[in-house]
Amino acid sequence: MLKVFSHYFPTHTLQQALVDACLLFVSALVAIGFHVHWRQFDWPLIVPSALAFAVVMVLLNSVIGLYRAPAGPGTPGRTFVRIGIAIVVSVPVALGIFWVLPWNQVASEAVQISIVLLLGAVLAARGFVNRTRSTAMFAPRVLIIGTGADALAVERCLAGPQQEDGHVVGFYSAGSDDALSVNPRRVLDSDGGLLETVRRHKVDEVIVAVRERRGGVLPIRDLLDCKLRGVRVVDLSSFFERTQGQVRIDSLRASWLIYGDGFRQGWARTCVKRAFDLIAASLLLLFSLPVMLVTAILILLEDGAPIFYRQERVGLGGRTFRVIKFRSMRRDAEKDGRPRWATSNDSRTTRVGRVIRRLRIDELPQLLNVLAGDMSLVGPRPERPYFVDQLGQEIPFYSVRHCVKPGVTGWAQVRYQYGSSVDDAVQKLQYDLYYVKNHTLILDTLVLFETVRVVLTGEGAQ
Repeated sequence: MLKVFSHYFPTHTLQQALVDACLLFVSALVAIGFHVHWRQFDWPLIVPSALAFAVVMVLLNSVIGLYRAPAGPGTPGRTFVRIGIAIVVSVPVALGIFWVLPWNQVASEAVQISIVLLLGAVLAARGFVNRTRSTAMFAPRVLIIGTGADALAVERCLAGPQQEDGHVVGFYSAGSDDALSVNPRRVLDSDGGLLETVRRHKVDEVIVAVRERRGGVLPIRDLLDCKLRGVRVVDLSSFFERTQGQVRIDSLRASWLIYGDGFRQGWARTCVKRAFDLIAASLLLLFSLPVMLVTAILILLEDGAPIFYRQERVGLGGRTFRVIKFRSMRRDAEKDGRPRWATSNDSRTTRVGRVIRRLRIDELPQLLNVLAGDMSLVGPRPERPYFVDQLGQEIPFYSVRHCVKPGVTGWAQVRYQYGSSVDDAVQKLQYDLYYVKNHTLILDTLVLFETVRVVLTGEGAQ
């Protein structure tokens, strides 16, 4: 993983993007070279333009999610959909770029068609390659300390389709009290101690998947020696934060929240985030007005007034405010006055409501909450006071999510499918804690790009 401004990016994803950018860059030069004599080739003009074209295309398809491996088993149909979306979005943008770039004297219609065809070939190739798990070059050799359920979870995480590569050389038992959940044949011989095992198997990284650390369970001295010899040593909380973008509650301690990095709040960060919210929300509101007008008319025609749905939610510091959304459910959705979780394919949803929820159009009026200062563009989704009281009693550290403004979209929304239970709330809280710990303008921008991908692909639609 590569850490940029407190957020981790998978190395293999960056490698894929770099390879594709190089392919597009070279393809553009070759396509022009076939139609222009090399002696007449205007290098100072063409090379920067071809590089800009390649970078813009790769960034665009990163936003679409072409470099994300499917979370579940990839099917040919899903692969074709991903490739189709990438091509439908990329080709018009590429043609628009041809008008902007100073290629008029060299980029004939034949050149443009050639470059677009090469672009389509690169996108198709990348889409099919990403059906399987990507492998980064120079993947580290990993030793997992522990043999219990946590150690097994670490191994499965490293073997997941969207995670950083790492070759697990085996498991190292932490003692006689360590449960055995992993394959016994993969537990390494501990003769000679941890340091000797690390040397023997040429380990690059040690992951400590043991929660109980009292009573000499862990070989602390050996772990220190490993670190002093250049071997990376990672605890369970840091591992899941790095690989899954979560702060796991089951391995979390209050001392880690207090003394660890992150969870920084300050006036500079608050001012930058507020300025970003005002500018971005104003632009989004301006561009979305036609869509909002059509949505309001359709709601009126199907189910009558009211168009908007106002509801009390919990925001920054536990203070309540009234959120505004397009009404997507019937007017009698909670006729008995009892709050209910909204569920996927909820029977209370109107026909228009199903469409606007799938496309996230129902969230657009919340841009007014952003301008009013009650919400931010990116942050934990605001919850109703009834559910906050319930979840606060059942889930530890739940109130931590209220130390930042709630958001129209959030890290949990783009990383986890729609949920309607306490267990789902736990999963989403783990992503919310990661956001609260690491939120920066870079992460906010990434979440907005990921939101575009979710809307285009329909992932996690409610």
